[in-house]
Amino acid sequence: MTTLRTEGLSYGTGEGRHLVDAVDLTAADGETVGLVGPNGSGKTTLLRCVYGALRPTHGRVLLDGDDLAALPVKARARRIATVPQDGHAGFELTVGQVVAMGRAPHKRFWEADDAADASLVAAALSRVGVAHLEPRAFASLSGGERQRALVARALVQQPALVVLDEPTNHLDIRYQLEILSLVRDLGTTNLLALHDLNLAAYYCDRLYVLKEGRVLASGPPADVLTTELLRAVYGVAAEVSTHPVTGTPTVVYLPHDLGQPSPSTW
Repeated sequence: MTTLRTEGLSYGTGEGRHLVDAVDLTAADGETVGLVGPNGSGKTTLLRCVYGALRPTHGRVLLDGDDLAALPVKARARRIATVPQDGHAGFELTVGQVVAMGRAPHKRFWEADDAADASLVAAALSRVGVAHLEPRAFASLSGGERQRALVARALVQQPALVVLDEPTNHLDIRYQLEILSLVRDLGTTNLLALHDLNLAAYYCDRLYVLKEGRVLASGPPADVLTTELLRAVYGVAAEVSTHPVTGTPTVVYLPHDLGQPSPSTW
């Protein structure tokens, strides 16, 4: 059982500005929870506080009741895996070597990879559908292939929680669907930031809507994604309906001449 909880989580700058402001969030065991909101709303900062790249100025991040700030870096890395927004293409490593990096939190710094590690890498690459790419240079992969490889790296890390920052960024629609389907089927607790509200509605169990660092709404997508909320958060006019096949909310944005609010009303 793996539950993530943030309590009054805030991250402020030296100028007194809060990029994340008193966020209370829960991701229950096995849930896929999405963070949505406009650019600058605090999604990436919140994720960085969760996985430890940033230290919150106030509040706590709890994983199964343990305060993550109190854990050594390596212990935290054994429990949380991160898939960044865009896998860096500059690695002078093969795909297999990049994926094997996920075993580092489980090993002493002088320990070499063994047969068990190699087996985990092979199984992870097969699960994400890129086993044939293991000997390829990571830098030579397409965006979708890199994201799959980074998900495989998270798998061999054997985490309880996977944190993903815009995992579909710059990917074509086929890879967007494949990556999010893969994430949802991992069996882990997942916290991810997404821009595409229709993808968030379909793949996430619950959503947290951020604006200026604060949570404005949270709950199942059908409860959260309303025309009123989209106008208040994004400053757009939109229609929200229930898709006849998926049963999830579908958002259709309206152009300026069909009801878009003027900037003075935002």
